[in-house]
Amino acid sequence: MDRPLRVAVTLEQCWHAVPGGTARAALDSILALQAHTDVDMVGVSARHGSPPPPAWAPSIPVERLPLPRLALYESWHRLRRPAVERATGPVDVIHATGMAVPPPSAPLVVTVHDLAFLRDPARATRRGASFFRRAIELARADATIVICPSRATLDDCAANGFDRSRLRLVPWGIEAEPVDPDAVTEVRARFGLGDRFVLWSGTIEPRKNLPTLLDAFERLDDPDVTLVLAGPQGWNEDIAPRIERLGRRVKAVGFVDPDVLRALYAGASVFCFPSLEEGFGLPVLEAMAQGTPVITSSGTATAEVAGDAGVLVDPTDVTALADALRGVLADATAAAALGEAGRARAAAEFSWSRTADALLGAYEEAAA
Repeated sequence: MDRPLRVAVTLEQCWHAVPGGTARAALDSILALQAHTDVDMVGVSARHGSPPPPAWAPSIPVERLPLPRLALYESWHRLRRPAVERATGPVDVIHATGMAVPPPSAPLVVTVHDLAFLRDPARATRRGASFFRRAIELARADATIVICPSRATLDDCAANGFDRSRLRLVPWGIEAEPVDPDAVTEVRARFGLGDRFVLWSGTIEPRKNLPTLLDAFERLDDPDVTLVLAGPQGWNEDIAPRIERLGRRVKAVGFVDPDVLRALYAGASVFCFPSLEEGFGLPVLEAMAQGTPVITSSGTATAEVAGDAGVLVDPTDVTALADALRGVLADATAAAALGEAGRARAAAEFSWSRTADALLGAYEEAAA
């Protein structure tokens, strides 16, 4: 081919009320492809009267199909129309970056972030579980290549009927942008934080296992340490009673812009992410990139990210989680060494250039 590949990228999740990790991964992957390849990309979305919020604005042009989101998703999943190319014009590859799977009017690459809902449907809404089940059926049937961000997700896909020969492991990357110390000071003042705080970030939903984190934090006997929860309210999880019980020891700050979140990572004494299941665990990598010591879940995709540069615990064991928090907070020297190990691992193992090369390879393979 004597021209760059033209790839249509689904980006409707940028308009979701909670865009979440799928939107962040898609947007950052696009930036990586722009920086390291010559792929010609065009986004595609449902019909909207306004752009997404600035934090979720794509760096590529986005063409819109004529249906609003719910109608588009239903039409894609039940009727297998309209074609993406109705909005974008001819493309060489379609990349479905979330679980809305368009018809394969061109070779189709689908990213499957995780299959958590199959193990426990209560972790999604009823509508969401039905939507995800249909998406998996379509991805199995129609995708030329299926991208998985972790070995855990790839193995889950293989165990759930995907042809292993079509599965490709493509971990996400990170750009370790240094944070100005003044920004950390600013963020402490903004949220009324002292010198020592434990950070969690993500969307509040059942698999994030926040009740266990809150119970473990309650066992700490240091009143000068605050727990900061940074992220939007999602679904099927009410942690308000536990937060009220802990009073001023917990600050739920909601969604924050990426620059503010980076300053929170940089300022935290420890980042604690005891999720029950993840497709990758980008918050763990973001914390590692800032040199913040990480505690996360053993036996999950986040353990793949942390490797031996994090403290791994059984996420269902409140005592073990409390002990891990207590240990990191009590030993500043060990915590600093852990943070530096995380920073080194993030830089060595999770570059966006590597992700971009792997994505380009998947596109070329699909288009061949």
